[in-house]
Amino acid sequence: MTQELTDLRNSILEARYQDALAIVDELEGMSKKANLRQIKSFLKILLIHLIKNQIEQRLTNSWAASIRNSIREIQEINIKENKKSYYVNQDEWEDLIEEEVVEDAIADASLEVMNGKYTRSQLAAILDRNQILTTANTFLSLTYTYSPKELPAIMDDYFSQLAGGENRVF
Repeated sequence: MTQELTDLRNSILEARYQDALAIVDELEGMSKKANLRQIKSFLKILLIHLIKNQIEQRLTNSWAASIRNSIREIQEINIKENKKSYYVNQDEWEDLIEEEVVEDAIADASLEVMNGKYTRSQLAAILDRNQILTTANTFLSLTYTYSPKELPAIMDDYFSQLAGGENRVF
């Protein structure tokens, strides 16, 4: 990125504005790609814990904390600098999850669910993907409705709807 900024400065100083605009576009693309990479990373963590919750039918405090942290980080990263638009819009999550993240989450979760009892393919076969997608989308939709300050308390209400979260206080 340092080279791009140097090239941008030189392009502006030399009045090569088309070159400068091309560099700005490249920098914007790099920024978006980096943000999407971070979002996918936190999305994978979210999915791993939702998979563990579904298969093991329990919810530990550390899983709840990881889910909450993932959603809060996604909320922070997803909103663009203008605070009015997003890198991933509310109706784009399902495609992003299905196309790029869920298989990695299943593979990693297979190492953790019931202490590695299932292979990746076994876990994929018994997992209710639709339920995982629905639950993930429910949590992700909260990021568009609630402020970062309100979000943790709202999420606590949703934890009670997860297996093992019925009678817990978070």
